[in-house]
Amino acid sequence: MADSLGQSNPLVSETMQTEQRILLVDEQNARQEKLAYLLRFLGEEVESVPLKELDQRLSRTRYRAVLLDEGLLDGEAHSLVQRHARQPVLGLGPSRVSAPNMVGALTEPYSYGQLTELLHYCQVYQRVRHEVSPTSPNQTKLFRSLVGRSEAIAQVRHLISQVAETAASVLVTGESGTGKEVVARNIHYLSAQRDGPFIPVNCGAIPPDLLESELFGHEKGAFTGAISTRKGRFEMAEGGTLFLDEIGDMPPHMQVKILRVLQERSFERVGGNRAIRANVRIVAATHRNLERMIESGDFREDLYYRLNVFPIEMPALRERTDDIPLLLNELVSRIEGEGKGKVRFTKRAIESLVAHPWSGNVRELSNLVERMVILYPGSLVDVNDLPRKYRHLEVPEFSVDYPEEEQEQDVFAALFSGEEQVEVRESRFSSELPEDGLNLKDMLADLEIDMIRQALEQGQHVVARAAELLGMRRTTLVEKMRKYGMNKEG
Repeated sequence: MADSLGQSNPLVSETMQTEQRILLVDEQNARQEKLAYLLRFLGEEVESVPLKELDQRLSRTRYRAVLLDEGLLDGEAHSLVQRHARQPVLGLGPSRVSAPNMVGALTEPYSYGQLTELLHYCQVYQRVRHEVSPTSPNQTKLFRSLVGRSEAIAQVRHLISQVAETAASVLVTGESGTGKEVVARNIHYLSAQRDGPFIPVNCGAIPPDLLESELFGHEKGAFTGAISTRKGRFEMAEGGTLFLDEIGDMPPHMQVKILRVLQERSFERVGGNRAIRANVRIVAATHRNLERMIESGDFREDLYYRLNVFPIEMPALRERTDDIPLLLNELVSRIEGEGKGKVRFTKRAIESLVAHPWSGNVRELSNLVERMVILYPGSLVDVNDLPRKYRHLEVPEFSVDYPEEEQEQDVFAALFSGEEQVEVRESRFSSELPEDGLNLKDMLADLEIDMIRQALEQGQHVVARAAELLGMRRTTLVEKMRKYGMNKEG
């Protein structure tokens, strides 16, 4: 699995210091001095170094940019640029080298616009190729739907690392199943509140008349059935993070109360009059378009701006299909780690899954992997083993050459073996030979047809399930059904 799916978790890289300095490597002294002067004028920190020191520098430090004399790139410097692929490089002179980290080329006459534009490109490259350094063990919890090397998911990881240590409210948006709660949990794990609780609340799953009590708690006797005082989710999340999932489903009267808590940082239990301090980090999420809901009057604009201090949008899985092999690897490893079983996917099965539109996003992919583990434990899953809607490659069914005589022998042997003989007696066939004899070939064929029909009915007309009940491969059962002119409905 690891060979076909690439390297392991790309989220945790080697510990490497990142600096905002610019390294200048140029054999033309006049040009070097001119560029150093211009860059310092722009407020940049610049250091000129000889080429022989560059490899050692880049092995332990990542810089804002490396400005490298193009004349040096014909030799050792070319392989050096490729070796340090996460370091953005700008060529000095017309670029002749093709490498992903050769972000651009500086050509004379130099201008403010050219310099700032190319340095911005270096910044973007750093952001996309940024991999969170393991500064704390909590950062290893970036997992599941945050696995991937696509630009979109790299941006999400970068935003998480930026906002986690602050106290800002975060609004996570994206389609259902993209992993919005995973983002919220990782913000919590990487924050100063990591030792406090993470309390999730699905605002759309709680009846409107119970939501206030669920969030703020209630005093004894506050309403019928309130037989004791009860803490709400805000109190449970004290010193930690409160995750308000599906905030777009929150009724208007509760939106007002949440806004008040965000403004005043305090609340009262239902039936109480004592203000309780709310020392919690708020992370909200929704799959709805809140701006449209504001226009239609279904969501408060002031609450939206209170929540949307730092927005993070989770990309749909169809927008980052290149991440699917790594996601599969992570999901399979997680399921195996939970003791639920193991499965692997062939290269063409992975290619077929990459071509799927994934309307259910990562949740749909996770459910599919669990289903494959149940259906094919410890096996290698190919295209035709996938449910039909996930087959986007035309792959011929593998057919085993199983002579008819051997099939008849196997069925005949089954007639007189323990449990099978009881099953036959319970069917419309008898194990006693009639006095006037019988046509054994026709009888075995009738028996096969009868058993296949029963298996299809018992398996709810799912061929793969029927094949399991009959103890044969799916392709063998399909061939037998074709031979007898049967369809799935029997």
